[in-house]
Amino acid sequence: MIRVGIIGYGNMGSSHVRKILDGEVPGMTVTAVCDNNPAKLEKAKSLHGDKLKYFATTDEFYENSEVMDLVVVATPHYDHPALAIEGFKHNLHVITEKPAGVYTKQVREMNEAAEKSDKLFGIMYNQRTNCVYRKLKDLIESGELGELKRMVWIITNWYRPQSYHDSSNWRSTWVGEGGGVLLNQDPHQLDLWQWLVGMPKRIRAFASFGKYYNIEVEDDVTAYAEYENGMTATFITTTGETPGTNRLEISGTMGKVVVENDVITFFRNRIDEREFNRTWKGGFGNPEVWKCEVPTDGKNEAHVGIFKNFVSAVENGTPLLAPGEEGIKGLTISNAIHMSAWKDDWVELDKLDEDEFYNMLQDKIKNSTFKKQAVEDKILGVGGTH
Repeated sequence: MIRVGIIGYGNMGSSHVRKILDGEVPGMTVTAVCDNNPAKLEKAKSLHGDKLKYFATTDEFYENSEVMDLVVVATPHYDHPALAIEGFKHNLHVITEKPAGVYTKQVREMNEAAEKSDKLFGIMYNQRTNCVYRKLKDLIESGELGELKRMVWIITNWYRPQSYHDSSNWRSTWVGEGGGVLLNQDPHQLDLWQWLVGMPKRIRAFASFGKYYNIEVEDDVTAYAEYENGMTATFITTTGETPGTNRLEISGTMGKVVVENDVITFFRNRIDEREFNRTWKGGFGNPEVWKCEVPTDGKNEAHVGIFKNFVSAVENGTPLLAPGEEGIKGLTISNAIHMSAWKDDWVELDKLDEDEFYNMLQDKIKNSTFKKQAVEDKILGVGGTH
């Protein structure tokens, strides 16, 4: 059995404990919980009794690392890299909640620590287990869509009222979360963006900060990205619209796929558009198009699927579905969007100045007029939530 210690007994941490102890992940059990919020730790004790060991500080938690093989980091965003690095120092496997961190400089340090370790490193990108996105990735990689031309993702079904933002002092602040909709709601979509169609070359973004709410971080974003091969991507997101939309459209020379309401619709060109363009002599015209609903296997094990895959990786050497090192990719897109909006200019992803981004973020924190007590009020057990 892989013995798991979980840091953070908030929404996600407590869910992980419950699912593992309920036997949903064969080959895995929970042995320890850490949370510096006394109320959350008492809640864990009342639910799980003497089945687990309980720790009020991460120092104490790691001093007892012999009771675990894997640490799961389910804390606020800023803490993910440091706690993961400490896990590797104590010879533990690590899974971190999303996002990998707040800025790529700290995440790169985490990745370097993982590389030096002989332990496995995963990230809770559970949407990679979703049958819809697995099938979409298969369609793209098999060449069914031909050469990719465009991606458009409208993901605006994240509506949150003001009371959500007011629910914790750390929420929706630069010091507490390091960002808004990009850092809290969208990490899965930013990961799927690069997982499905790769990393763009450059980004031009526009963001509004506190447009719909009394907050300081971004709550409305439109980003436009370009790729080396001429492909473009548009990403639109907000927490301020209802009813919202979740529609992903990817176009290629063999047609387009539309993903909405968990259904994949493939508008398939009978011949490649580029070939049609070269050979058609009739003036107006277009290739014959077939409308196909693409079947999936219907499976979406979400967080449990990531854990099951991790068990298989430890026991059988199975490749990780969501390697922790890949967390920096979606975060790079996020950081580039922020920087582009702040500078009102293009940002090239392979030339992203990590020190400049860090300094700009620190200026946001320093000059914040929102919830300055969030520095003292950050609680380990509330991370990993939407």
